[in-house]
Amino acid sequence: MKRAVHNRDAAFTMIELILAIGISAIVLVAVNGVLFSALRLRNTTTAAVDSAAPIDNATAILRRDLQNVVTPKVSGLLSGSFKIGNVISSGLAGSASIEMCTATGSLSETQPWGDIQRVSYSLRSGTSGGQDLYRNVIRNLLTYGTPEVDPQLLLEGVRSIQFSCYDGSQWTERWDTSDISSLSTNLPVAIRVRIELVGPQSAVWPVELFVPIDSRSRSNAVGAIGY
Repeated sequence: MKRAVHNRDAAFTMIELILAIGISAIVLVAVNGVLFSALRLRNTTTAAVDSAAPIDNATAILRRDLQNVVTPKVSGLLSGSFKIGNVISSGLAGSASIEMCTATGSLSETQPWGDIQRVSYSLRSGTSGGQDLYRNVIRNLLTYGTPEVDPQLLLEGVRSIQFSCYDGSQWTERWDTSDISSLSTNLPVAIRVRIELVGPQSAVWPVELFVPIDSRSRSNAVGAIGY
């Protein structure tokens, strides 16, 4: 006589189901924590990059202007002068922190001038809790009337900006190559820029920029030819 074979379908017990659900919940919680940590890190990184981008752009333009500063001459419209301090700039309402002629201009269809342009940097009242740093550019240096100034907003939320010149032995906060009675008729050896910001950025900065100046010195003395 044959024995009857009974096939029993395999099934999970209640305890096994509870354990499986618990393990799945723990895994989901861990994945959720990692995901939200990655999202927070991404947002923090994005905010840091966005806040640093205007500063990097402003310092890059400022460094480029200083590195290409034109050596002043005794006379000439395209020679200009280099001034640091409370500067009364041509065509600019108010004063500027620095004024110079720099070879950073570029030709265009609307402004067919040379590469030498007069640039000044000044602070104006802003709306972000601080002041706004402007780069004021005069392209047409041969005009007989009031020159047209192109103000360019570089950076918002600035508390102060300070320029210092190094003459080879000490730093000074005033320089004027047009003043023949002073010892600063030539360009300085180096220029230091210090920008203080407002808001959360002020806890990490101020921004400091050091630019060495490579130029020929101007002299009124007549040199002898030697061999």
